[in-house]
Amino acid sequence: MKNRITELRAERGWTQAELAQRVSVSRQTINAIETGKFDPSLPVAFRLARVFALRIEEVFVDDQ
Repeated sequence: MKNRITELRAERGWTQAELAQRVSVSRQTINAIETGKFDPSLPVAFRLARVFALRIEEVFVDDQ
């Protein structure tokens, strides 16, 4: 699953650590999601979308 986390985070000038704090996960989790090594749970995906004030479909894209 592809995502726009890196792009959205950069637009806001947030570090991985700042985003992680806003979403209540570790910085390592944000890094793993951004690099595609880890697909977040549904609750984390919704929290990420909420932090960016976007719909989940605007943050995550099915790459199939």
